[in-house]
Amino acid sequence: MPTDHRKSNPKVCNDIDHDIDAQVVLAMKAEFKFSNLLGTVYCRGNLLFTPDGTCLLSPVGNRVSVFDLVNNKSYTLPFAHRKNISRLALSPQGNLLLSISEDGRAILSNFPRRITLHHFTFKSSVSALTFSPSGHRFAVGLGRQIEVWHTPSTPGSNSSGELEFAPFVKHREYSGHYDAVRHIEWSGDSRFFLSSAKDLTARIWSLDPEEGFIPTTLAGHREGVQGAWFSRNQETIYTVSRDGALFQWSYVRRPGALDKRDTINHEEEDADMQWRIAQRHYFMQDGAKLNCAAFHADSGLLVVGFSTGVFGLYEMPDFNLIHTLSISQSDIDFVAINKAGEWLAFGASKLGQLLVWEWQSESYILKQQGHFDSLNSLAYSPDGQRIVTTADDGKVKVWDVTSGFCVVTFTEHSSGVTACEFVNRGNVLFTASLDGSVRAWDLIRYRNFKTFTAPSRLSFSSLAVDPSGEVVCAGSLDSFDIYIWSVQTGQFLDRLSGHEGPVSSLSFAPSGGIVVSGSWDRTVRIWSIFGRTQTSEPVQLQADVLSIAFRPDSKQVSVSTLDGQLTFWSVEDAEQVGGVDGRRDISGGRKLTDRRIAANEARTKSFATVTYSADGSCVLAGGTSKYICLYDVQSGAIVKKFTVSTNLSVDGTQEFLNSKNMTEAGPVGLLDEQGEESELEDRIDRTLPGASRGDLSVRKVRPEVRVSAVAFSPTSRAFCAASTEGLLIYSLDESLQFDPFDLNIDITPANTLSTLRTRNFLKALVMAFRLNEQYLIRQVYEGIPVLDIPLVVRDLPVVYLGSLVRFVASSVDETPHLEFNLLWVQQLLLQHGRYIRDNMRAFASELRMVEKCVSRIKQDLAKLADENIYTLDYLLWQSTAGQQNGCSGILSQDRLVSVEKAVDVDSDAMEDEEEWIGLGDDD
Repeated sequence: MPTDHRKSNPKVCNDIDHDIDAQVVLAMKAEFKFSNLLGTVYCRGNLLFTPDGTCLLSPVGNRVSVFDLVNNKSYTLPFAHRKNISRLALSPQGNLLLSISEDGRAILSNFPRRITLHHFTFKSSVSALTFSPSGHRFAVGLGRQIEVWHTPSTPGSNSSGELEFAPFVKHREYSGHYDAVRHIEWSGDSRFFLSSAKDLTARIWSLDPEEGFIPTTLAGHREGVQGAWFSRNQETIYTVSRDGALFQWSYVRRPGALDKRDTINHEEEDADMQWRIAQRHYFMQDGAKLNCAAFHADSGLLVVGFSTGVFGLYEMPDFNLIHTLSISQSDIDFVAINKAGEWLAFGASKLGQLLVWEWQSESYILKQQGHFDSLNSLAYSPDGQRIVTTADDGKVKVWDVTSGFCVVTFTEHSSGVTACEFVNRGNVLFTASLDGSVRAWDLIRYRNFKTFTAPSRLSFSSLAVDPSGEVVCAGSLDSFDIYIWSVQTGQFLDRLSGHEGPVSSLSFAPSGGIVVSGSWDRTVRIWSIFGRTQTSEPVQLQADVLSIAFRPDSKQVSVSTLDGQLTFWSVEDAEQVGGVDGRRDISGGRKLTDRRIAANEARTKSFATVTYSADGSCVLAGGTSKYICLYDVQSGAIVKKFTVSTNLSVDGTQEFLNSKNMTEAGPVGLLDEQGEESELEDRIDRTLPGASRGDLSVRKVRPEVRVSAVAFSPTSRAFCAASTEGLLIYSLDESLQFDPFDLNIDITPANTLSTLRTRNFLKALVMAFRLNEQYLIRQVYEGIPVLDIPLVVRDLPVVYLGSLVRFVASSVDETPHLEFNLLWVQQLLLQHGRYIRDNMRAFASELRMVEKCVSRIKQDLAKLADENIYTLDYLLWQSTAGQQNGCSGILSQDRLVSVEKAVDVDSDAMEDEEEWIGLGDDD
């Protein structure tokens, strides 16, 4: 019989169990998922408001970021394209999002649930995209052609409520333009649509052939038409061109047909009608080109953006100028108006600006801008709620992790900021810059309160701060010394000499007193800052040192070198205790100019940054590669590789060489197509050879994927990485709106309504939240009797608590059931108040929504009561006057008594709560 070695050898058994437990723990630590994208708010493409006007969708590279303007939050959708996104469109119901990349690849997703439904590829790049007002069709501009497709149906969109999903079925093709289509606009009844193109014309099309309708061409502009729109009554058409001309078209009789009598029939009368230019207007912006325009038909508001960063608001049809404002130093690429017509969204791709402006109050709702240049370093605040990023543009930005917005931007540095670090208390930040200064920032008052400079002009590239905040050190690539200042006095204290090459990295021990420096002279030195002697013996390595990180217990350092090695050293003994060969792990991605595959490319095989987790068991490393590697320190094994980007618009994301993209003139992606542009200003090349950045001297090169800095959060539940596309956040605490593992075959809308009819209210409410369909949740919510509200709220699982609070707060504005909604709010706070208080940070946005809706109700009731006071006083005075004058007033005594009886009957009915069993139709 076989022998059970686990029973015969308990020591082996314990070792195996320990190894299994360690592997399970490591696997749990590696389950980081992409959570959010900060640092970049807009790249290129069109902006899009949700149908309710509360959220703004912005394309950020190959991803889509959503900015919640009411709750002051932002998040990034989990799916990603293979290239930068060029067009976005959202169905009128707000449930389907269609995003298309530069190469014509489309992703259809369920926007509320953030789930990808279907992938599709158009035959060419898409220049225009919009859904019809009915939501049954969407139109796509493909070069000179227009295609109309059927919109896939979703549950609840048809009368039967059944799922009929048939993605991307073409309806018709429309041809007639001679150049690329720029804009498509539907009529209100979804029967016609307007298209404007670069061929100087706009055209009117009918969705289906209609009797007596002939496709019409609107010609007369001298440059490409940027947009065309119907008026509210669809009797007027407005077209704007790139040269700043606005034409107003009306449907009138032909000039030669004015003398005809009324004896003709309707067919002849229609043949005499045509679209003609009624008025011409010009924006007069001194040679500036009109880049974008948007029209709000309900209010007649026209918004235009120009190449000088100026936008104008005009009231149509009188062409009255409402406002003109300069919001950017570069081109305004796109403008959008929300459904109510009160918010205007502007995007400027050159500086990465995103603005939302309320034109009536002349105030900013949102004003965000990413870094203009590449990120250099980042740092988590000690409480984990803020992330600081620095870049080559000389700016220091503080980002809020919860909301995803930039809180403050410091611009005092005059050159690239290379390093940043917090002190333990978290209210002071230090930054080092190439302008030769180290600055201390007060994050309570948001000001620069100390500036440290060296005796000679230097460019600082590394920084280390004593955890107590008493001493700050900086290293330079110009000098081989380390400079030390006193934070309290601001005086220069000492200079540490010993390195024979530029100092590339500095790190203070978390316990204080010891600083470790790494240099390009292939040595690491350990310095005792507060000791009597300032000399140290070098620790020799095999290659140039790129990055150094201290373990949280101050007993070990991790060193990254140019040969792709990660070595771990004991600080006390200055001996190597471990190492990892990461060359094979970090290698990945090739440039367009490379003649070999990524595995044989030597330039990416090193880690430029390394950091420890909070418990010191893992290290995270990244470099000039599309991978971030997570290693176990004890075993030296790689735990997981995270792919930073799959965007093919960025260099270094492809793995293999594709010979069809290589021509005799070079790679296809690097061929200059600018000289073939149809417009003169697009053909002009203003770049200077040999320049890498600047305004008019920008070299036209593709960005390269790289990771310049990584950092763990203080709890190690998340980490962030400064990459080419922005600040990527990976988290273990990912909360999904839709979890399919919560569903089974019995959870359907029909079964949910059946459960509601059987008066199992809690189960019906949970089933509705699992399906996450708004119409179903509202039907169940309003079908719960008033007497059962406390019982349902008390037994509700806490996982659905936030969703219910959010839904109740939104119902206050959408439904007329005032007292019913307030009863839900009261019971939620009574039954779960302690849990909400203990998790205040998680329920911050929900509580803010409740506070807003309750305060709004209070204001409305107070206003109504103030108005009714005078009405009641007048009626009572009239009744008193009527009694004195023999009942000759407006209200006689008998009528007043009858009114009081009616009021008593209504109040008794309201007090009888047993008769009120709910608001649903089923009961």
